[in-house]
Amino acid sequence: MDNFTKALIAGAFIMGMGTGVWFNSEATFYPSNVASTEVIDRRTPNSEVCMANGYSSMVFDERVFVSFNPFNVYVTQPEVKPGCVLRRANIGLLEKKKLVTDREVGACTKNMNTFGFVGDLNGSPEVSCVYHSEDGENQFLRDPKRSVMGDGFQPHELLDSTKKTQAPAQN
Repeated sequence: MDNFTKALIAGAFIMGMGTGVWFNSEATFYPSNVASTEVIDRRTPNSEVCMANGYSSMVFDERVFVSFNPFNVYVTQPEVKPGCVLRRANIGLLEKKKLVTDREVGACTKNMNTFGFVGDLNGSPEVSCVYHSEDGENQFLRDPKRSVMGDGFQPHELLDSTKKTQAPAQN
């Protein structure tokens, strides 16, 4: 075999490996697999309207029950549904379909919020005023030492540095 043929075979082998890895990690052919955003985009109610005017999303419906004597917190199993979050500029779509009133829009957008919905816009969708929380972004990517862990634990380095910066109490 000459060098050109060897290079062609090696290139085909590498291309086949790359294609295999892509199919194994990216391609989604089963509707129950939500490994890619494309599946979520397709499952979103009114997906064309949503993609043009907002963002497809997964909506988690759950209830939290709090008892006070004794104090306990109980959480239901979340129900996951496909939904859509509209960009603030496109809230008018809901107004045109009379799914929200002027008063509801005013109350929601007053605090820089927008609307999200679950269900078909032409049927009876569940529409909610939603808040975009930038505090909910991945804190561990920014500065993991400054984040409070979910169990209330703070790294010792952070606790030690805050003790050093606090001035002693003067009487």
